[in-house]
Amino acid sequence: MTTKVFVDGQEGTTGLRIHEYLAARRDVEVLRIDADKRKDATERARLLNAADVAFLCLPDAASREAAAMISNPHTCLIDASTAHRTVPGWAYGLPELAPGQRDAIRASKRIANPGCHASAFILLLRPLVDAGLVPAAQAVAATSITGYSGGGKKMIEQYQAIPMEPALTSPRPYGLNLAHKHLPEMAAHTGLAMPPIFLPIVGNFYKGLAVSVPLSLTALGTTAEALHAAYETHYAGERFIRVMPLRDAATLESGFFDVQGCNDTNRVDLFVFGSDTQAVLMARLDNLGKGASGAAVQAMNVHIGVDEALGL
Repeated sequence: MTTKVFVDGQEGTTGLRIHEYLAARRDVEVLRIDADKRKDATERARLLNAADVAFLCLPDAASREAAAMISNPHTCLIDASTAHRTVPGWAYGLPELAPGQRDAIRASKRIANPGCHASAFILLLRPLVDAGLVPAAQAVAATSITGYSGGGKKMIEQYQAIPMEPALTSPRPYGLNLAHKHLPEMAAHTGLAMPPIFLPIVGNFYKGLAVSVPLSLTALGTTAEALHAAYETHYAGERFIRVMPLRDAATLESGFFDVQGCNDTNRVDLFVFGSDTQAVLMARLDNLGKGASGAAVQAMNVHIGVDEALGL
């Protein structure tokens, strides 16, 4: 059977990448809207309801409006915006989250695609909270460095302009109001009682993302070995999650962490670096792959019951 797919917001960074993933697939028929009708609500509604799977690659408010246009009970929505990530009735589109998550994605007609920073953070913390190694009440801090493509078309244009503004040549911390839009899902889907103190940083490179979380092993009464073992248990058999060796020798030998090491893949690499008293947890991914479009296509594959890696 052919799955009919429509991407609402097909000209954005996420939408374009989804089209690239689907282009070579024979099991998918992509429905396209004429350029002059992209803002025509009637035509958009027609295509949304004609689709078996509709991806919403829109701002939050527009995603909510698009979701309200659906009258076909068979249309599955996969929303790449922040709008529905903690809304009851929407399955969180992270199959590796916990046992039973794939069943939830398969059964739901409403799937919220995770945020890029949130995906890396949740994949680091959820196994440790589930294993009781990090208490739900624990205060956690996290730093994330990401390529500028995560900022969308406007930011991409700024970084690729010639000449480049001098301020863009160095890393730029942002989200300094401590209200980043990913924070609600970072708490809700880790089991933490409160979101992390979170500092995102955008750098002068196109894509790639790494989240780091420092922990006091002394305060938690645990070891780096126990943290690493929890990851190996939680992610056993996961094809898109690679638990790297404890205190990864290759990274320590070079002395520097490669933020772009998962680019052009749908993979997440997890690292534990630790001494006897402290640990730093790190997760890296492609912010346009597993951090956005790749995750959306993976969720679609789970939902329609095909090989989870098809097209990825």
